[in-house]
Amino acid sequence: QSTEERLDKKGGQTVLSLSKLADIPIELHRPLPDDATVKQVTLKKEKTSEWFAIFGIEMDTKSPAKSSLENIDTAEMVGIDVGILKYAHDTDGTAVESLKLSEERDRLEREQRNLSRKEHGSNNWENQRRRVAECHFDIKRKRRDFLHKLSAYYAREYELVAVEGLDVKGMLASPRNSRNTASSAWNTFTDLLEYKCKREGTHFVEVDPGGTTKECAQCGVETDKPLWVREHSCPACGFEADRDANAAWNILSRGLTDLGVGHSELPPVETALAVDTAVVSAKRVVEAGTSFRKERSPCLKEPPKAASRQG
Repeated sequence: QSTEERLDKKGGQTVLSLSKLADIPIELHRPLPDDATVKQVTLKKEKTSEWFAIFGIEMDTKSPAKSSLENIDTAEMVGIDVGILKYAHDTDGTAVESLKLSEERDRLEREQRNLSRKEHGSNNWENQRRRVAECHFDIKRKRRDFLHKLSAYYAREYELVAVEGLDVKGMLASPRNSRNTASSAWNTFTDLLEYKCKREGTHFVEVDPGGTTKECAQCGVETDKPLWVREHSCPACGFEADRDANAAWNILSRGLTDLGVGHSELPPVETALAVDTAVVSAKRVVEAGTSFRKERSPCLKEPPKAASRQG
């Protein structure tokens, strides 16, 4: 680390000048903001043997003022239910598929098998170890890129975002779907979403996840559903909807309650869910310059009506 550093151009090459080390040619992935002051540089070596320079900068910026909760239109509110089959299903009728990394995982397994055949500590073992590390890094990079873009979308497009406060550590202790749970990185998604909502001036709330799938978004009656049942059908009021869409509306309702707004701000759930769900491929999320924003339902732009809830 150094507190006396600067970026220079020498012969068309960007160079990081560190007072206690040397001038290091670097590849600058994106230019620093004009009003940024570099306060610290951390040099990090990955297991792939690649070196990265991490800049700690100081900027004179202020987060946008948040809109008053009473003035937020229902079309600017969203509840998000995260899962494995569909990574995110929201109250605006958008379902984002989970990121498919099967090819990357197959390659990782092949490289790990090759590593097991090498003599530990030999040059061949070290070269193969680096290939395994590159596979891990590639998976990590693609997953982070997906989560960054998805969280940025919700933070920018809405003025209020409600998500579940999941106990991922407890879920990992269960043998059921522990690998898929770890791969989903839900805690990372909510952490990214929280700080991006703060940056964009968007209200963010985490709610108690208990019973969001069981509870009917229309009347509040709870019904047990095994994991393979993907449709919600309420025996009390007859309301039917996609399982994840029903959960998303429960999450939004709880978020409004936690913020002191209440259910009366929402349109009737049965009306809101009448619009077909748009399923978005994860590839569309990660492609640069694309938008997966769905045309919002006209019913969500109407003045909100009191939702009838019982029980």
